[in-house]
Amino acid sequence: MSHVEPIPGEPAAVGSIDGDRTLFVADYHAGIEAALRYERGVQVPSQAEDRRERLCALLDQTDADRLVVLGDLMHSIGDPGGAERGEIEVLFESLPPIPVTLVKGNHDGAIESWLQEVIDDASRGRPGSATGATELTVLDGDGGRLGAIGVCHGHSWPTTTAIEADVLCFGHEHPCVRLEDEVGGSRVESVWFRGELDRAKLGPGGPAAQDDDDATDGADHVDTDTGSVTPSDGLEFVVFPAFNELAGGTWINVEGQSFLSPMLPDGLRTGEAYLLDGTRLGPYESI
Repeated sequence: MSHVEPIPGEPAAVGSIDGDRTLFVADYHAGIEAALRYERGVQVPSQAEDRRERLCALLDQTDADRLVVLGDLMHSIGDPGGAERGEIEVLFESLPPIPVTLVKGNHDGAIESWLQEVIDDASRGRPGSATGATELTVLDGDGGRLGAIGVCHGHSWPTTTAIEADVLCFGHEHPCVRLEDEVGGSRVESVWFRGELDRAKLGPGGPAAQDDDDATDGADHVDTDTGSVTPSDGLEFVVFPAFNELAGGTWINVEGQSFLSPMLPDGLRTGEAYLLDGTRLGPYESI
């Protein structure tokens, strides 16, 4: 990956935004255990502390200057319950003193209406403190551009600004593959899903825009920073595995499974899967 590099064995990647070393994660789904109990009757002990420690350890390991969450920091849709809100508050109080960008996912509701208060309250009480997020920037789910990196959550069409970047990063899919052995055993593994998208199919209206007379495959790409125009060679994309291991996912190599993002599969030129340890599985259709 030219702009974001996966951390071996982890559902997270690092990249550079305006010179800042940045940790990217997607689909944290704080408070998912309560939803599993309520919606499915599945009793799962809270893993909030483990999630928090894993994320903080990755920030420390990568010496990150900032954190970007590609949506679904929360799990409940709407106002969070007490335990879920408490998990997020403790998380933001435990982070190193860095800015955080949240690209809102379909689960994140009006999270900015109260999460900013958490940061403001903590900052007033911690002059010189070594912990606690220092700043919150919230983008809508259709995303935008952070330096050369386009970001969105993946549940809706990305903005024009996002698809004019050098690479588009998103979550939402929680991509997985089902791997079978020679004797019929199988296991499910989270994967990175990456390849090329067709920019001409990602503009306003998505693939339907291809019905327009002016829409062509391989349309020119205009760099908004320089004004230069180059023939489009596709847009590199990276779909992140879910940070939360309880969140389930889309089996991208199982017939009958459908993608969740409106960009997939119609916007694909190529798509390959990689295990978290970096093993290349190849084109998703042939795994």
